[in-house]
Amino acid sequence: MKEIILIKLGEIVLKGLNRRNFEDTLVRSLKRRLAKIGNFQVKISQSTISVTPMDEDIDMDEVSDCVSKVFGIAAFARACVTEKDLDKIKEAAGEYLAETFEDEKTFKVEAKRSDKKFPYKSPEICEEVGGYLLEKFPNISVDVHNPDVTVTVEIRDFGAYIRAGLIRGAGGIPVGTGGKACVLISGGIDSPVASYMMAKRGLELTAVHFASPPYTSERAEEKVVELLRRVAKYSGRIKMFTVPFTEIQEQIREKCKEDYFTIIMRRFMMDIAEKVALKNDCHALITGESLGQVASQTLMAIGCTDSACNMPVFRPLIGMDKEEIISISRKIDTFDISIQPYEDCCTVFTPKHPKTKPVLEEVIKEQNKLDCESLAERAAEGVKLTIIE
Repeated sequence: MKEIILIKLGEIVLKGLNRRNFEDTLVRSLKRRLAKIGNFQVKISQSTISVTPMDEDIDMDEVSDCVSKVFGIAAFARACVTEKDLDKIKEAAGEYLAETFEDEKTFKVEAKRSDKKFPYKSPEICEEVGGYLLEKFPNISVDVHNPDVTVTVEIRDFGAYIRAGLIRGAGGIPVGTGGKACVLISGGIDSPVASYMMAKRGLELTAVHFASPPYTSERAEEKVVELLRRVAKYSGRIKMFTVPFTEIQEQIREKCKEDYFTIIMRRFMMDIAEKVALKNDCHALITGESLGQVASQTLMAIGCTDSACNMPVFRPLIGMDKEEIISISRKIDTFDISIQPYEDCCTVFTPKHPKTKPVLEEVIKEQNKLDCESLAERAAEGVKLTIIE
């Protein structure tokens, strides 16, 4: 029996004249992700995308897991395909749903007849298929109001599809339809979640990570790579640029007042990240800041860091508390990696009493003690590129 995936679109259907572009982007994304599993036919018809395996040994559990992480999909279902013949539909439903009905007590049948040439109307299809299933599975009864299983029979142009329930998709809009943005990624809990949330809004991601050897280890960088691999399951391919940050941090520690260390460091990061973003056709920066979470994330501190760049800065976590952020990190499987004890450069030389209400003029005065342009140029010379998929 041939099994396929049927995909229901989400907010894409509201895109009006731009809808075709969103649909095409989603289909391309699906094809690219599924190519790692096997050969598939992916096509869209009547607001539904069908994913048909072309190889016999395809693992449909793996396919379902892959599809569940593609943004732009509201819901999907595994379904069997049969001919548009009522007797064959009933037989296929009985065979396909046998395992599903083993542990359930009630069901109902819904029918969708897109092909109006089919000789049976939707109520007749429901009655015929429901009666057949009742006879075949005496352990289960009909409940049209609150069934354990809803069996859907779809009569479409290319055949009849039978499915039992929908699986919730990743939602959002297809990656790439919102443009490109550059995320400042650390090894903590917040920035991977911020990356995921902005990819969900259609942004293609580039990442910038700041490393400070010997104060940070190779394991710390490997940790960030693994975090981005988890994010890439949703966002697709990510280019990660690792920036050597040791000299900048040592110069700040040597020449600037200690309580300004964090805010000046953040300004350097924003400036360098913006340069990387411009070279990679990105039009915004993304950070994992949450208002008031730490000293560098007060309203005045955020204002001081933003003034170091000209690009828009997206902070999708700005109004969230830590528990909300952790909940999402568990959902996308980054939490256990984020809490591994490998320090990132943000924890190096942390001042005992950082400025929580910095004044921009005073920050700039302190930062001007450094040769900022030369420091940034030398950091740029040592940037390393890693491709993450």
